[in-house]
Amino acid sequence: MKKITVKGKTVEEAIQRALTELNATIDRVEVKVIEEARKGFLGIGSRLAVVEVTQFPDPVEEARAYLKNVIQSMGISVTILEKEKNEDGVVLELISDKAAVLIGKRGQTLNALEYLTNIAANRNAKTYQRIFLDAENYRERRKQTLIRLAERQAEKAIKLNRNIALEPMPAKDRKIIHTALQNKEGVTTNSRGEGIYRHVVISPTKNRRGHQ
Repeated sequence: MKKITVKGKTVEEAIQRALTELNATIDRVEVKVIEEARKGFLGIGSRLAVVEVTQFPDPVEEARAYLKNVIQSMGISVTILEKEKNEDGVVLELISDKAAVLIGKRGQTLNALEYLTNIAANRNAKTYQRIFLDAENYRERRKQTLIRLAERQAEKAIKLNRNIALEPMPAKDRKIIHTALQNKEGVTTNSRGEGIYRHVVISPTKNRRGHQ
């Protein structure tokens, strides 16, 4: 964080001067009015407005710096690009000839990096900015794989008329399963278990006689 004290004929002018000096936007700073401007009488007793402006780091830039440091310490060269920005957050794309290592088995390394990056990026931020990480379009590929898995296991649950428990998976993967099947006729889903053992169970909604 960077903090400066600036004067101006008005509070608004002082704030604008501070923003110019910091090369910042109002959403990245916190303003504290130290003194209001006073006109005085015939120029006597007049004084300028004084504000203290604190600039907070940009979470996206903090995320980039953190990722660069961590990944390079792994002995991997990486380029980090902003892939997408929407109301949910910012997606950073990791481009590397060792992307498979950064993704890890079933995205475990990518998920861990994403979790730690969000902590580092928002440690001193004014407002929380969600950071998502992707590499070689892994997130979309994983999503489609999970949707196909959900469909297959849902059909199996209906055919056998019994609950089907999927393997433990992180919350974002479980959400994809729940969403994929929320409107599918004949089954319901719920999550069971604790911590790393939490998993999705697909249950048939009809109890057909003659099936076990």
